[in-house]
Amino acid sequence: QEQLVESGGGLVQTGGSLRLSCAASGRTFSTYAMGWFRQAPGKEREFVAAISWNGGNTYYADSVKGRFTISRDNAKNTVYLQMNSLKPEDTAVYYCAASGQTSYASSAAVMYDYWGQGTQVTVSS
Repeated sequence: QEQLVESGGGLVQTGGSLRLSCAASGRTFSTYAMGWFRQAPGKEREFVAAISWNGGNTYYADSVKGRFTISRDNAKNTVYLQMNSLKPEDTAVYYCAASGQTSYASSAAVMYDYWGQGTQVTVSS
C-alpha cells in the first residue's frame, strides 16, 4: 500500500511559479511510474505529467508542455512538479498518483492505483 501526500499548492499571480511535491510512504516507490493529474471545478480530472520509475522518460499534456517539469528523487521517495508561467486556466486541485501496474510513464488514469488527497493551485489574473 502506497500513501501519497501532496504539498506546495497555493495562490499565485499569472506568470508566477509553484513547485508541488508528493511524498510517498511505501518501500516500492522507486519501481512505480508517477503521475500528476488535475481537476478544475465542474470539469473532469485530466492528465498533466508522468515520469517513469527512474526518471528516464517523461510525458506531458500539450497544455503544460514547455511550462511544467516533472522530476523525482527516489532516495527521498518524492516526485515534484515545477510549474512556471502559470495561467488562470491552470487553476485546479492537483493530485499525484502512483502506478503499481507499470514502471513507464502513462497518461491513463486507470493505470494508477494510489492517489493523494490533492493540493489546491489558484492562479489569479
